[in-house]
Amino acid sequence: MFDLTPKHEFFVGIDSDGCAFDTMELKHKECFIPNTINYWNLQGVSKYAREAAEFVNLYSKSRGANRFPALIETLEWLRRRPEVKARGVRIEIPESLRAWVREETKLGNPALEKKVQETGDPWLRRTLEWSKAVNASVAAMVRGVPPFPYVRETLQKLQGKADIIVVSATPHEALQREWEEHNLTQYVAAICGQEIGTKKECLAVARKYPPGHSLMIGDAPGDYEAAKANGTLFFPINPGREEQSWRRFYEEGLDRFLSGRFDEKYQRELLEEFDRCLPDRPPWPVDPEP
Repeated sequence: MFDLTPKHEFFVGIDSDGCAFDTMELKHKECFIPNTINYWNLQGVSKYAREAAEFVNLYSKSRGANRFPALIETLEWLRRRPEVKARGVRIEIPESLRAWVREETKLGNPALEKKVQETGDPWLRRTLEWSKAVNASVAAMVRGVPPFPYVRETLQKLQGKADIIVVSATPHEALQREWEEHNLTQYVAAICGQEIGTKKECLAVARKYPPGHSLMIGDAPGDYEAAKANGTLFFPINPGREEQSWRRFYEEGLDRFLSGRFDEKYQRELLEEFDRCLPDRPPWPVDPEP
């Protein structure tokens, strides 16, 4: 389990994809979705598969979820779409994958590879092949994407005041590459990807700091849930308004945090605005769950 020895009075966790970097759209639309259509045989309903995957991973309250539960949710929404049923395309959601996602906390390729070796399960093997293909696509495609404006300035302003870690459901290798590419690793104490554990588990280190001295910055409801579970304040980077959100944090939220003025009223105002950004149901008709 990830551990951290406090060196400063404050603690800040920061999500990466879609929060610090504008990489969410690129990764999902150009890397994840083509591989999902290919490996899960969704060519006959590719239009609807793309819409379902974009909804789950980008435009809903599931935004930012780990790739494996997000894959299951994508297939679930797709299976309930009338147009997919009308085309006679069967959407299979392996029970072995559901079980692994329920039982495993370190939802990454190393844990999945170990499970495949133990069980020889063909569905888990296909999932692993899909996940590796996604990583290869990301490595080949994602480059030259700078951090959002005010991210670097925020990190610089926090230097000497807060211990900063990256908290993400992205594989560590991709995180390390992206933060190094833009010379941002110098500002953080650790980079915690999906192999380390869930965001909730990684943020447990925030409990070492006094009340009101720890903060999570994220762009997805899962980031807030992880922060809430660990008694950590939360500043949302609102999807679609990332530049404005970072500017607001740099010019307003950061000083409130460091001066002890990040109170309940301010937190509630931020959360209410954040909640309005993402729906929990898709815009298209869905059939009842089977």
